[in-house]
Amino acid sequence: MLSIAGILLSLALLMALAYRGMSILVLAPLAALAAVLFSPGTPLLASYTQVFMPALGRFIVLYFPLFLLGALFGKLMEATGAARAIAEGIVARLGGERALIAVVLACAVLTYGGVSLFVVAFAVYPIAAELFRAASIPKRLIPAAIALGAFTFTMTALPGTPAIQNAIPMPYFGTTPFAAPGLGVIGGAVMLGLGLAWLLRRAAGARAAGEHYGDDAQAPVTVDRKLREHAQGEGYDLAEAAPSAAATAPPGLALALSPIVLVVVLNYILAEQLLPRLDTAYLAEAMYGNTSLEAVRGVWAIIVALAVSIVWLLATLGRRLPSWRETVDAGASAAVLPIFNTASQVGYGAVIASLAGFALIRDAVLGLSPGNPLISLSVAVNVLAGITGSASGGMSIALSTLGQTYLELGQAAGIAPELLHRVTAIATGGLDALPHNGAVITLLSICGLTHRQSYADIFVVAVAVPLVSLAVVVTLGSVFGSF
Repeated sequence: MLSIAGILLSLALLMALAYRGMSILVLAPLAALAAVLFSPGTPLLASYTQVFMPALGRFIVLYFPLFLLGALFGKLMEATGAARAIAEGIVARLGGERALIAVVLACAVLTYGGVSLFVVAFAVYPIAAELFRAASIPKRLIPAAIALGAFTFTMTALPGTPAIQNAIPMPYFGTTPFAAPGLGVIGGAVMLGLGLAWLLRRAAGARAAGEHYGDDAQAPVTVDRKLREHAQGEGYDLAEAAPSAAATAPPGLALALSPIVLVVVLNYILAEQLLPRLDTAYLAEAMYGNTSLEAVRGVWAIIVALAVSIVWLLATLGRRLPSWRETVDAGASAAVLPIFNTASQVGYGAVIASLAGFALIRDAVLGLSPGNPLISLSVAVNVLAGITGSASGGMSIALSTLGQTYLELGQAAGIAPELLHRVTAIATGGLDALPHNGAVITLLSICGLTHRQSYADIFVVAVAVPLVSLAVVVTLGSVFGSF
């Protein structure tokens, strides 16, 4: 019981200090230390050097190419003006009378193509502010509209998204980014449909009550301490993030969209068609990790798709960069801190899993629904994502400690690995968006609003609605299996 108390104390410490903006690189080992101190007989230094650090290292070995290429792709989409061109193009085609829908879809297209939340928020917010003012929609609904499009269904549900939340389950379950595509589309449709219905209802209610946009002038982004800390935690430099207009006219919509289309199409062709046909027997050799194609083809597909799309971006839009070398360097640098933050959370999870009290917690979680591991998997991932304030961090802790267990339970219950993958991914996108989440804090700061003004609507579209979608997917998957 003392060990369990230490684990709970360390989780509370992790949540409280993460909300206050403390670096995860420092916080994760400190929280692990607090848990170890409550577990008599557990060696302190060995827990750090032999448990924490190897787990951190394994995560970086697996996923550094995805973080690197994803950050570079997003930086190039921003610097070439392609991200803003896509947002403006979608808005222009839908019209100002559909301002809410236009903002949500603009964010969705960008994030589905692999553009980071920070790039999307800074690119879309000025456009959203102009649209909402013209349509007399309250400004307080802008963060929820961006949140619905940027970190819900495109991050976790839609098949093929290169988001890290869709990539992390692949090595554990031997799946691809297109795992359970039918269920992913249904889950995404539930999130989009219910989220839009809520926002449109809220806008209609505000109109009926005579409420308008609010501020007469568009509030600038205030780079306060908390915003800067959370932005730096994601590897984004706010010194270069001012939402100013491009110095030159933006590229055409078709050209701006082409890198995103290329990512999705190449991802599918490689994962589902090309790579399975290759002779990869050499992967069973010790020098290649004694592994199989199933364990790596999903990661390989995303790596190649992003790499080719980056080359395409440089070839077609590279002339728009003031200095392509500086842009590439900035994108590469932006990958380092996020992966170390997430890997530190994985190291924390490995230390917690090594403690005596964890066995009791694990058995309690697995016992939530002995006949259907999808339910306990959903609960475990969601709770850990909520505690850490990170979808990728919570998922990584859950899978690094219980991934093999859930795979075995799924096989015993006749549950396809693809279904485990999709449920895991969707489960990350619920409680992760609680008020202490770094993305929530950053988004509100970018929009110049407070939790009191806008968080209630963010909660509905980014927490409550994804939980409903998760319940739908788990129910359909339990009845019909993976499709």
